[in-house]
Amino acid sequence: MTDRAAGGMRGGAKGPSELRDQIERTRGELGDTVAELVSKADVKGRAMARAADLRDKAGAMTVQLRSSAAQAGHVVQDRATRAGHVVQDRAARAGHVVQDRATQAGHTVQDRATHAGHSVEHSVPRPVRTVVQAGVRHPRPVLVVGAAVAALIAAGMVRRRRDG
Repeated sequence: MTDRAAGGMRGGAKGPSELRDQIERTRGELGDTVAELVSKADVKGRAMARAADLRDKAGAMTVQLRSSAAQAGHVVQDRATRAGHVVQDRAARAGHVVQDRATQAGHTVQDRATHAGHSVEHSVPRPVRTVVQAGVRHPRPVLVVGAAVAALIAAGMVRRRRDG
C-alpha cells in the first residue's frame, strides 16, 4: 500500500504494528457486523423465541382462567347449596309428590345438561371444554340446581291447582 492509500484509511498506519492493530480492529468490527446480520437473518430463531413468548403468555392466561373458573365454581356451588337447602325445606313441606317430581325433573335436567355438555365439549375452545368436563365428572352441583328449579316449578304448579 502506498502512503496515500494508507492515508485514506482512518489516518493510515505509521508502521507494521499499527497496521496489524488496524487489521484486528477491522476484523472485530466485521465480525460484529456479521453477527448482527446473522441474528437478523435467523428467522427460525426469532420465530421460536416469539413462539416461546406466546406459550408463556398462554400459560399465564390458562392459570388465570383456571383460577377464575375455580373461584366462580365455588361461588356457584355455595349458591347452589344454599338454594338446595331452601328447596329441600320447601319440598319437605310440599310433600312426597313434589319431591318425586323434583327428582324426575332433576334427572331430566341432568340428562339434558350432560347431552348439552357433550355437544358443547366438542364445539368450544379447550379452556372452556375443561370446565364443562369438570361439570360432567362432578354432576352433584348440576343436580342440586336442577332439583331446585324442578321443585320451584312443582311448587308453582301445586299453588295454581290449590288457588284455582
